[in-house]
Amino acid sequence: MFKYPATITKDGRDLLVTFKDVPEAITFGKTEADALSNAVDALETGLSFYVDARKPLPKPSKAKRGQKLVSPSALESAKLGEYQAMMDQGIKKAELARSLGWHMPQIDRLFDLKHSSKFDQIEAAATVLGCHIEITVAV
Repeated sequence: MFKYPATITKDGRDLLVTFKDVPEAITFGKTEADALSNAVDALETGLSFYVDARKPLPKPSKAKRGQKLVSPSALESAKLGEYQAMMDQGIKKAELARSLGWHMPQIDRLFDLKHSSKFDQIEAAATVLGCHIEITVAV
């Protein structure tokens, strides 16, 4: 769902990674593998700015030739999916907290992309939002 095209360009000795759809996400790496690994963290950080500002997440554009697709990690993708569902439904964090019987700090941690939330909490919030979590392991 959250696969963003990344552009990798040579910048001196390093490789620069940028995202057209998430201009806040910028990183470097010595090798392509290193740059793409760093790109996941940069993308998560960039997307967290939208969550913190309570703005809609940018829609990923279609990848162009030579671009690599980068996704947030599984836990962060689940959190972002729930955040987007909440935004789409016009539900406020306080309303979600009441529906779950949680305190506001718990809701804040649920949408904090750097916090290691428990998956059962993410599933509970998904249920309240009328969503479900799907996990796929691809080889």
